[in-house]
Amino acid sequence: MQDSLRGRPKEIPHNEKLLSLKFESLDYDNIENQLFLEEERRMSYMGFRCLEISRWVVCGLIGFLTGLIACFIDIAVEELAGFKYQVVKENIEKFTEVGGLSISLILWAVLNSAIVMIGAIIVAFFEPIAAGSGIPQIKCYLNGVKIPRVVRLKTLVVKVCGVICSVVGGLAVGKEGPMIHSGAVVAAGVSQGRSTSLKRDFKIFEYFRRDTEKRDFVSAGAAAGVSAAFGAPVGGVLFSLEEGASFWNQMLTWRIFFASMISTFTLNFFLSIYHNKTGDLSSPGLINFGRFESDSVAYNLYEIPLFIAMGAIGKSYFILFFTRYVHRPCLQVMEAMLVAAVTATVSFTMIYFSNDCQPLGPEHTEEYPLQLFCADGEYNSMATAFFNTPERSVRSLFHNQPDTYNPLTLGLFTLTYFFLACWTYGLAVSAGVFIPSLLIGAAWGRLFGRLLAIWADPGKYALIGAAAQLGGIVRMTLSLTVIMVEATGNVTYGLPIMLVLMTAKIVGDYFVEGLYDIHIKLQSVPFLHWEAPATSHWLTAREVMSSPVTCLNRIEKVGTIVDTLSNTSTNHNGFPVVVQPAKLCGLILRSQLIVLLKHKVFVELARSRLTQRKLQLKDFRDAYPRFPPIQSIHVSQDERECMMDLTEFMNATPYTVPQVTQTQFAEDDFFGVLGQISPWQTWTGGTSAGSDIVHTHTHTHTHADTNP
Repeated sequence: MQDSLRGRPKEIPHNEKLLSLKFESLDYDNIENQLFLEEERRMSYMGFRCLEISRWVVCGLIGFLTGLIACFIDIAVEELAGFKYQVVKENIEKFTEVGGLSISLILWAVLNSAIVMIGAIIVAFFEPIAAGSGIPQIKCYLNGVKIPRVVRLKTLVVKVCGVICSVVGGLAVGKEGPMIHSGAVVAAGVSQGRSTSLKRDFKIFEYFRRDTEKRDFVSAGAAAGVSAAFGAPVGGVLFSLEEGASFWNQMLTWRIFFASMISTFTLNFFLSIYHNKTGDLSSPGLINFGRFESDSVAYNLYEIPLFIAMGAIGKSYFILFFTRYVHRPCLQVMEAMLVAAVTATVSFTMIYFSNDCQPLGPEHTEEYPLQLFCADGEYNSMATAFFNTPERSVRSLFHNQPDTYNPLTLGLFTLTYFFLACWTYGLAVSAGVFIPSLLIGAAWGRLFGRLLAIWADPGKYALIGAAAQLGGIVRMTLSLTVIMVEATGNVTYGLPIMLVLMTAKIVGDYFVEGLYDIHIKLQSVPFLHWEAPATSHWLTAREVMSSPVTCLNRIEKVGTIVDTLSNTSTNHNGFPVVVQPAKLCGLILRSQLIVLLKHKVFVELARSRLTQRKLQLKDFRDAYPRFPPIQSIHVSQDERECMMDLTEFMNATPYTVPQVTQTQFAEDDFFGVLGQISPWQTWTGGTSAGSDIVHTHTHTHTHADTNP
């Protein structure tokens, strides 16, 4: 302990060192150099007003396009899944009478495998970052970590097509989670006014071509995705605040809410046209939980402890979720096809051996009712859960008559679907975990309600179980409460849902982190949490900074700059600028140096008037975000002897803290700016990036028990 207090930890595990080499940080601090200040001084009041209007326009476009994408996904899933289930249903009914149901099973399995194969191929071979829901990656992006290819157009196309294939293919997945990633990609693209993938520049929104502005729009895109998925614009705003955004202000709140409202309205309007009910805005989200009648949602004081107990149960189903261990693309596709075939086989088997027959009344809500061996006028209730899209199954568990499912059916479905969802989570397909979690929770919640059928409607316990299950997995509280309230259209259950989610989070966090946090940790991403671990409060800035620090002189030799950027061991994205004797006078980024070298902004060339014009901020924005690597910049031997004056381009006011500052306060500084790198004091004793703090937190937390 005493050795640690005197200086930096003597040894950091090798795997922790690799984290900062694999991932770069985004620059969430304005570079207030001379070019920036001159541009700000030249801008008039009307110019600033136009910028503010442009921000609102961009947020409106984000909401509109996100709503259109959600509409496309919903219609595609509705049509393709409807066709598939109708074909399988007719085949099953045909062979039920004449025998040979094995042919129906093979047909179902082959259809599922073929559809899922398409989705797995485009993910595994074309854009692996599109696998999963994308929520952990967007959380990391908003946290200040640069995740390669996460907000590219190609990623969006693969994500949309992949999630359609996953849902239509019958996997235990949902289409709602990927909407958050899709909205973020839309925001990242629209806000830049160009497409680097298509090499098209529309010459608009050029001022927003920097990480600071892009971050805010990505927050709006994530919120618009939540709004389109659940019809919950307020929940979308709170999701961005609770789960993602590292920076927040009042104006940003309004713009994000505006994007969320436009998103759900766009989806609502176009779905009304699709359903031949133009103007009937009754489909605000991809999932419609249906309306809970006032009599069925009434609850009593004695039920609140039962709700809290259900919240504690919700966390226990989380622990077995798997991650992906198959890495070769061919094997990933084969694994996805295998899971699709097994899902169809298990579903068929459960339906076949189920003896839960229910009368097919005039008010039935089943889209594809299967009779199988039930009497005429009856249908198999197990098929209602398995032989449907997950969204329809959730709605049936919420609203079907109390005796629709017997306890055995609910118990078997819960266990079976849970293990299918666990296996599916690690596949190389675009898929979300929201709806499978809701479906599992609704099933065991309704089972719990059946045991209390004398006192209560099982439907409301299905709702509480769904909230408990989802809360136990994703560990969201405030935003998820509002999302559930908005999605059900009933405020009555606001308090029970909040209590359930708080219980699920508190109990779950005691044992293990949430699913998204575990996913981030497995990807070795240096994610900086809001609070520093209690075991690291005694650390100071000196003990987490990187040293020896790599500095550049204010007037530096070009060859030295090239060698510094080319040195693989100096994997910094920001360099303190000093004047002798080693006194800090500014900070300059790797990306800035790349642009300066590309345009050959050398002192000697400026004196001989060989430069065409003075470098402007537009040159840096045009190169953003895909700055060329240093290896692509050609510098002749004569040019290496030239000098480069960094005065005009460096940030003369970087954030600094004394070496003795406690780490928890230094971490607060990072959440305030989340910059590339921060010198700790005016005399450059060392530097630190957010990943350095993460490594030290992990190292300290892991070894806390070994310190005397």
